[in-house]
Amino acid sequence: MDEFQIETAQNVGINQNVASIGDRMLGYLIDSAIILLYSIGAILLLATLNLDLGDTWAIYLLISLPAFLYYVLLETFMDGKTVGKVIMNTRVVKLDGSKPSFSNYFVRWILRIVDVVLTSGGVAAFTILLKGNGQRLGDIAAGTTVISEKQQVTIHDTLIKDIATDYVPTYSQVTMLNDKDMQTVKNLYDNAVRNGHHNIILNLHVRLLKIMAIETSEKPVDFVATVIKDYNYYTQNM
Repeated sequence: MDEFQIETAQNVGINQNVASIGDRMLGYLIDSAIILLYSIGAILLLATLNLDLGDTWAIYLLISLPAFLYYVLLETFMDGKTVGKVIMNTRVVKLDGSKPSFSNYFVRWILRIVDVVLTSGGVAAFTILLKGNGQRLGDIAAGTTVISEKQQVTIHDTLIKDIATDYVPTYSQVTMLNDKDMQTVKNLYDNAVRNGHHNIILNLHVRLLKIMAIETSEKPVDFVATVIKDYNYYTQNM
């Protein structure tokens, strides 16, 4: 799965997974099926009313508006999601990771006619593959993309860390923390080391010293690494 980096207002980089083209296509098919079923239901309902042809056409245009506005309405009121996106666990976001405005959703919806409807999704698929950050033409114009919110957990994302059998812990105070706290510390530390965000490591260093009520002469990066290993030592030997 492709990634792109979001740069927040605090100048912190966050790696975000782009929704795969497969997930987007399946979400689109689910949404299309919902729109089709709604449209068929509207036609069947009108057929039972036995109205004049002119009246039937006018009423059909009225009740078909929800289907016509399906994407822009649902994405606006469901925080960047449609039913298909909910099922596939994807979401529309701005490139900086913030929530799009109605104008962003509207631009995506208008250009859907060009890169999805008129070309059966061909232009959208080509643009998504070409851009590499999940953007079709509508996303490029709106400054948005579609991300995946699926949790991809690997062994490196878990709290477990290999420790030598003769390892001697340094800080017994780590037992004041719980698994949730330490998982957060480890995730922040790993991302900070990987992306060179020294300010995050410094903040972790200060916060851990305060919580554990200790002092240390270790460098911040070494101190946080030691705390993670010490926590694993104590929890694995309880």
